[in-house]
Amino acid sequence: MIDKGDHVAEKPKIVVTNRVFPETRNLLEKHAIVEINPALEPWPYEEVRMRCRDAAGLLAFMTDRIDADFLSACSRLRVVGAALKGFDNIDVQAATNAGVWLTIVPDLLTVPTAELAIGLMLSLGRNIVAGDRKIKKDGFHGWRAELYGSSLAGATVGIIGFGLVGRAIAERLVGFQCRLLACDQSVPAAHAKSWPYVTMTSFGDVIKSSDYVVLALPLTAETWHIVNPRTITAMKTGARLVNPARGSLVDEAAVADAIECGQLAGYASDTFESEDWALRDRPTSIDPRLTTSSAPTVFTPHIGSGVTEIRREIELSAARSILDALDGRIPFGAVNKPHKQFTHAQSGAR
Repeated sequence: MIDKGDHVAEKPKIVVTNRVFPETRNLLEKHAIVEINPALEPWPYEEVRMRCRDAAGLLAFMTDRIDADFLSACSRLRVVGAALKGFDNIDVQAATNAGVWLTIVPDLLTVPTAELAIGLMLSLGRNIVAGDRKIKKDGFHGWRAELYGSSLAGATVGIIGFGLVGRAIAERLVGFQCRLLACDQSVPAAHAKSWPYVTMTSFGDVIKSSDYVVLALPLTAETWHIVNPRTITAMKTGARLVNPARGSLVDEAAVADAIECGQLAGYASDTFESEDWALRDRPTSIDPRLTTSSAPTVFTPHIGSGVTEIRREIELSAARSILDALDGRIPFGAVNKPHKQFTHAQSGAR
């Protein structure tokens, strides 16, 4: 490796906190010394911080928490490439102050997340998981008058949040002949005309009118527990709630209460409060009332973007952004501009 000063530059170190595809490893190892977690279980916070003390780059995932303390201990860090779209587990301001780029993968997760949202709706409304459990437990003895559910055809579906994911969900629901409502204060009225099959309305109207309420929001201070006892009370009795977005959008204990009293007919989610690492007082597990075999719930283990080709490209996109930043270029998917700058030679990059 030759830098602009015509001397050999030391390869930078890049830490990868979770198991990755061979293509990701091969790309990074061409340009850096790479430490990759080979196991399925993620490294804990303290181990990631220890490994990053002399690292220039970090390929981070949903399981990681990057805060001011972390960045203070990792003074050589120049870029965090997050294999994520939502980045509520990373302190952006702290990264900016520390001179660290933060990049995300802004759009590859949209379509697979929308697909999973539809799957959760169908599974919840049509008792697909309950039917599967019944056959595996008792065998199949022919049709019986049971497990009647709710159809999407003719249902009113309310989408809270109408960014890329919310729009992708709405597009896929058109063929189900639903009545589609959506709310998002960031969508100008003029832009709403681009989606004539969706009625843009208020949050209050969405939750009181919908048979299915689907969350498509980022997690922020304003959206934390946007579904809470007060919200749930305002919903239609017997409504179903679907969450493919972030766990802490929902007060899970309040949802359990609402299911017990019959206010909600069911809850489906791909994300959970316990995994929102940036929230120090988060629950450590899912409310057990929601995970009993008889609960009208459908849960998946955060597989919204879990399509093989998509996950590979997400990793590669994050890896390319790390290499670009270490090479002195503005990286793709950057969500900040570091206060401190560093030279090509300091990065030890390509």
